[in-house]
Amino acid sequence: MTKNIDSDGLSSIVHNYDLFYIDLWGVVHNGIKLYEGAISALKELKKNNKDLVLLTNAPRPNETVKNFLEKMGMDEELRNHVFTSGEAALNYLKKSHLSKKFFHIGPPRDFDLFNPFKKNKSNDLDESEYLLCTGLFDNHNKDLNYYRTLLESHTHKEMICTNPDLIVDRGNVRELCAGSVAMVFEKMGGKVVYFGKPYAEVYNQSIDNFKKRTLAIGDNLNTDIKGANLLNYDSLLISNGIHKLEIFNKGILEVSKEYETVVNYTQSDLRW
Repeated sequence: MTKNIDSDGLSSIVHNYDLFYIDLWGVVHNGIKLYEGAISALKELKKNNKDLVLLTNAPRPNETVKNFLEKMGMDEELRNHVFTSGEAALNYLKKSHLSKKFFHIGPPRDFDLFNPFKKNKSNDLDESEYLLCTGLFDNHNKDLNYYRTLLESHTHKEMICTNPDLIVDRGNVRELCAGSVAMVFEKMGGKVVYFGKPYAEVYNQSIDNFKKRTLAIGDNLNTDIKGANLLNYDSLLISNGIHKLEIFNKGILEVSKEYETVVNYTQSDLRW
């Protein structure tokens, strides 16, 4: 049974948990501005000496996202809890792909992800040994058919996807993410290695979570909530996120069933 905590707030359940995994985009900010209620909730968690990770499927190193949040006005004590899917992917690439040539699929702003091995970046898809997908090209950011055509003769290569999200809302504009390109590649028969929610690696790299009572908070059923389910964590869905219209039309029980997820709690927006 899913319980709504709009009237009681996060404070009503906080003492049931030791560790909180909290999504950033859609929960703490919308890509343009911070949500004041969410920031207050994070500060209260700190006051209550709770462990927390601002766990994001951003295909960038931790420091890049921290700098982005600083420009938005987030305090350093909160920014220091950031852990990204990009950081998890970077750790993997340093260990096993450091000398291999890769072809980058994504916008130039993501180049900082592979600075440690940028000499291996190939501009020729045919010469690459693997594909590194951080998003969509700026000039092909709406049409997934472009990537189907681009990659049809390269499905024998491994794709590293640094953001499993399919979509994100930047303000009021919905954008495709790297996960959408990876999904196209998989449907063509390609192999994809994902870093980020809902996959366990990003949770386990981010903090010592052994035997901690854990709550995962996010607005995405495919990543935040499915990740919680796979790891046997309780979950809190922020319903004013990317599923807002679906939940309004069908209700949370029907929508969570469609996505094959279990939602323990809902809240319109993260508030203490």
